[in-house]
Amino acid sequence: MDGQLTAPAPEATSTLEAEKASLLKQPKAVWATALAAVFAFMGIGLVDPILPAIAKNLDATPSQVSLLFTSYFLVTAVAMLITGFVSSRIGGKRTLLAGLAIIVVFASLSGLSGSVSELVGFRAGWGLGNALFVATALAVIVGVASGGAGTAIILYEAALGLGISLGPLLGALLGGWQWRAPFFGTAVLMASAFIALVALLPKTPRPERKVRLRDPLLALGHKGLRTTAASGLFYNYGFFTILAFTPFILGMDAYGIGAVFFGWGVAVAVFSVFVAPALQRRFGAVRALGGTLALLLLDLVGLGLASGHSVPAVVVLVVASGALLGINNTIYTELAMGVSDSPRPVASAGYNFVRWMGGALAPFAAAQLGEHFGPQVPFFAAAVAMALAIAVVLSGRGYLSAHEPHLV
Repeated sequence: MDGQLTAPAPEATSTLEAEKASLLKQPKAVWATALAAVFAFMGIGLVDPILPAIAKNLDATPSQVSLLFTSYFLVTAVAMLITGFVSSRIGGKRTLLAGLAIIVVFASLSGLSGSVSELVGFRAGWGLGNALFVATALAVIVGVASGGAGTAIILYEAALGLGISLGPLLGALLGGWQWRAPFFGTAVLMASAFIALVALLPKTPRPERKVRLRDPLLALGHKGLRTTAASGLFYNYGFFTILAFTPFILGMDAYGIGAVFFGWGVAVAVFSVFVAPALQRRFGAVRALGGTLALLLLDLVGLGLASGHSVPAVVVLVVASGALLGINNTIYTELAMGVSDSPRPVASAGYNFVRWMGGALAPFAAAQLGEHFGPQVPFFAAAVAMALAIAVVLSGRGYLSAHEPHLV
């Protein structure tokens, strides 16, 4: 009954203890892939602290600079549709290495950019490498990790959270010296990850069945996956409004912006790994997701009210949003991986194709709204997007609840 806690069955307790014990006891290949994933996810928030510096040095407006995110995520989203096609033919390891190599090339070219249009174009190429790596990394970690898919997803989300937190920190430390330096720094890190995977990751077997280009789109015909992806699109609009637009209203240098988003990223990491599983066990994935989306809506309204009036309030609300985003990231990923009967790589590709479109739209739309209507409006628009994310979850609540992952 609701509100009553019952003691878990002995077999459930032993399973939970086994998963906890196996979380840190992983093959070297898992840690190498997870470390490479940390470096890859650092690229998402890397440019955050240097957005104002890029705008100043390349004589660009905030909306022009926001295209660094838009081009990156748009290409990432579309490229998700080919990741399974590629990896099922050349293998997971080669796909990971190809993604890393592409990132090294385009991160280096980004550092050499002479105009904002060049930088936007090179970030688009970077997005291709990111798609090949990120989509395949989750499948590889699930395939080689001990402790089951739940443990693998937690490891993946830990890598995401750590990368998102360290990206702004690296961007601030290097960007405070020279705005081009973070791009070259990322290229060095990804080259190091490339070497680590060559040495530590064994050759991964190819799937028995090759993935067709249309398979991720066909997977979205499943009601559960389609509902998760559609809600994820609106959720990611809010996520990347916070990440891409807030630096322009903080009025801080690269170090200050980096510190704020480092705290934000730490909250993402901690709550995705430690709090999200506990909430799912207590309330179930769908109820926990709906509740945290509602809290995120209120946070975005608060950001809108504080924008232009109180920088300390904005900072507090940004860091608090990281906690809610971390919980939601884990729940969305687990729903996408388990709610349909499609193979995990195919389901992941279809889901990420849709949800990254929200990440592509938000930075440019937020910057345009901010330039034309004031700094409050982008956050209010993101709050509306969050309401739509909740509405989508509620519309498919019965189906999602029946097929959600059950954590002991």
